[in-house]
Amino acid sequence: MRAARRVSILATSREPLRAEGEWVHRLASLRVPPDSAELAIDDVLHYPAVELFTERAAARVEGLSFGSTELPAVVEICRRLDGIPLALELAAAQVDVFGIKGLAARLDDRFTLLTKGRRTALPRHQTLRATMDWSYDLLPQAEQLILGRLSVFQGDFTMDAATAVAADDRVEIADVLEGVANLAMKSLVTTDISGELTYHRLLDTTRAYALERLTESSEVERVRRLHAEYYRGLFERAETEWETRPAAECLADYRRQIDDLRAALDWAFSLYGDAFIGVALTAAAVPLWMHLSLLEECRGRVERALAVIAGGAVQDARREMQLHAALAASLIYTRGAAGPENGAVWSKALETAESLDDAEYQLRSLWALWVFHTNSGRHPVALELAQRFSALAAERPDPLDRLVGERLIGVSQLYLGDLESARRRLKRVLDNYVTLDQRSHIIRYQSDQRVITHGLVAWILWLRGFPDQALRTAESSVEEARATNHTNSLCYALALAACPISLVVGDLTAAEYYVGMLLDHSTKHALANWRANGRCFEGGLVVKRGDVAAGLRLLRAGLDELGEAMSPVLRLIAFQTAEALGLAGQIADGLAAVEEAIDRTEHAEERWVMAELLRIKGELVLLRGGQGAAALAEDHFRQSLDSARRQGALSWELRAATSLARLLRGQDRVAEARDVLGSVYGRFTEGFVTADLQEAKSLLEKLAQAGARFSS
Repeated sequence: MRAARRVSILATSREPLRAEGEWVHRLASLRVPPDSAELAIDDVLHYPAVELFTERAAARVEGLSFGSTELPAVVEICRRLDGIPLALELAAAQVDVFGIKGLAARLDDRFTLLTKGRRTALPRHQTLRATMDWSYDLLPQAEQLILGRLSVFQGDFTMDAATAVAADDRVEIADVLEGVANLAMKSLVTTDISGELTYHRLLDTTRAYALERLTESSEVERVRRLHAEYYRGLFERAETEWETRPAAECLADYRRQIDDLRAALDWAFSLYGDAFIGVALTAAAVPLWMHLSLLEECRGRVERALAVIAGGAVQDARREMQLHAALAASLIYTRGAAGPENGAVWSKALETAESLDDAEYQLRSLWALWVFHTNSGRHPVALELAQRFSALAAERPDPLDRLVGERLIGVSQLYLGDLESARRRLKRVLDNYVTLDQRSHIIRYQSDQRVITHGLVAWILWLRGFPDQALRTAESSVEEARATNHTNSLCYALALAACPISLVVGDLTAAEYYVGMLLDHSTKHALANWRANGRCFEGGLVVKRGDVAAGLRLLRAGLDELGEAMSPVLRLIAFQTAEALGLAGQIADGLAAVEEAIDRTEHAEERWVMAELLRIKGELVLLRGGQGAAALAEDHFRQSLDSARRQGALSWELRAATSLARLLRGQDRVAEARDVLGSVYGRFTEGFVTADLQEAKSLLEKLAQAGARFSS
């Protein structure tokens, strides 16, 4: 090459030649659609791996189509075969035998399956196993050992992780470092240098082959143990990092470890595993599951670890306490905050935390018991727990814990009907909460506390007669939640504020958007409690649009799924069931439902909704009719007005005044009706396009016209 400057040599090889003047161009696998992508059919078909597979498969089977039914399986095949052209060609050659979906289902046995190479191909290209055998046999023994040991990694791994599982008395750390580098040069290991840390990974096909080789040896269980011990140490160190580092940084480092976490836990609780490692690793991994909103997975893993402890295989009081806390936290969002097992689990966690004098877990347990009693409708008990939380937080160094205590007390005051005290406390929380420093609270209290506080403030604004500000605040809580990239916080913002407030102000377009978002995210992340909330809101939306029968079906389905596990906000929407029953002609059922709700509300002292319940009862009494119905309804409307005025709930007062004015108008008491409604309507300064104010305005205009006719 030095003598012939105009000559270029193009050489193909599985590794660089390391010749003078060599320029290396790595041939990557064919691109496949990304895991998270939701692409149109045409977009999917233009990915090179999909193009190659579909072209070869169509050549094997005449008339083969690739529509929405077949494409998910095609994409799965291309991803699992890493976009490797030879593997895709071998897979396409079996489509006529197994079909596309059958082929995708059998890829775990890819080396037995992919055996139909072209007759004219080299022997090493006839089957996928022959290709891997040829490549493996060319490796030095040390690299064969290293590759086999690396096969226990399910995802990305660092060089520290590689040395932890691959180094021993036969392979020194230096050999591992050099071996991984050599395997990367031979395209048996991929390397990602885009971030601060360098990550390595085995392609799925390489991993499957290397794991077969490792399994044939006598060291597979030893290597799996080393793998599990490494991740136990990694996640135990991470427990403190979640408290001190920004959540985005922690997620960037640890979310890519999720597959190896799962593999380590599967081994630890297997017949040949180590339950002690499994229990410790489960407890240490809870922050990651919480941040990723993988609450169903968290619940299942924690229940398994607790079963091991209950069986006596492991004794660790602190880990048991952490696991009980994690179990109850996950149950809140997978089976409902008021689920019967929640109170017992959290009480057990609190008892253990107190015996260990662990203030951190006392706070977590008190918070969760507050959630349990709030959603069970026991607000005086919840207020007492909030005050205990606040007193304990006052002794702690973290000022944000004290603000969480303020929030809990403020929320209890809201539901107990003390709107002004609740407003002051929640405003103080927002004024003093520092977003940068609250990262640990997503782990400890399962959601962004500022997001939730904004949602509750939105309710207070609406109740006090500021519907425009309420809707803007609810919208802001959603945007703030989306910025946290935390699904559970987003579901909170949607279910606590955006969905119900858009319904009560009558913005049905916004309600449809937010309800769709809640259903989408809760379904995607298997958050059953939030999904049931979404169905209830969907039912409320359908009722508002006039299809009462269909809306009732949706409401009942959601309520049946929730059982007793519903928030006070959702109970408010559920009261629509009673009103909707009346509109559907099932007046007796509606009255029974509202009377049951009033009894429950009085028992729970959930005074913030009493005015609306009394108004609904009055409307149903009027619909039922009969002797004395008008007088009884008027009495309910006036009780509703009185309850709303005592609380300063101007929006409830407007609804009650509208119902009363409509009744008075029907009795030709026009002046009285105008005075009742006008005095309330005149205190509003915004929200004049919302449904309630539009209805009140229309009624006032009719009353004015009637008054003019009467005076003339």
